[in-house]
Amino acid sequence: MIDLHTHSLFSDGVLLPAELIRRAKVKGYTALGITDHIDQSNFDHVIPRVIKACSMYSSTHGITAIPGVEITHVPPQNISDLVKESRKLGAKLIVVHGETPVEPVVSGTNYAALQADIHILAHPGMITEEEVILAKKRSIYLEITARKGHSLTNGHVARLAHKVGAGLVINTDAHDPSDLIDQEMAWKVGLGAGMDKKQVEAAFNNSKQLVEHCRIS
Repeated sequence: MIDLHTHSLFSDGVLLPAELIRRAKVKGYTALGITDHIDQSNFDHVIPRVIKACSMYSSTHGITAIPGVEITHVPPQNISDLVKESRKLGAKLIVVHGETPVEPVVSGTNYAALQADIHILAHPGMITEEEVILAKKRSIYLEITARKGHSLTNGHVARLAHKVGAGLVINTDAHDPSDLIDQEMAWKVGLGAGMDKKQVEAAFNNSKQLVEHCRIS
């Protein structure tokens, strides 16, 4: 299991990074991204601490932990600059909090995120076909999520991604230990979104490739 969207208590998760990494390992994970919520007010506080945790506990817990961020509720015009600043501080995995149907995300966030240098657009809600085409063009993955509420539009995202050939990944957006899932449940999330077996396997492979990219970047 690879999960590239999780949260520790450095934002609104409930676990220290060490416990998050350990619980993921016990759940059968081989890699996870710790992508705590950031905006312009806290990114310089969060990123160094997540980097330190991932460095300390990856080897001791026997799992690849990737330090990342989830840029969250940031005005669309500020997303690109915050991506650049996050990369400068050493964030390896850049996720943007997309226009989920269950939160008041500013309209235009999806499009602005897809124009920035990011890896994953999380729970993008009722993303447009134009935006999905842009995701494919820029090799940005769209997220199929196991998280309640956000998952309401998984089928829409999967359908458009399949139509235009955009890449997908399956993540949990875990905030609590109970949010972590095993590979069997990840299959169910993908199949439940209307993906077929080959598409789910492709999503898992996309996650593997992204882990390798983050390791060498």
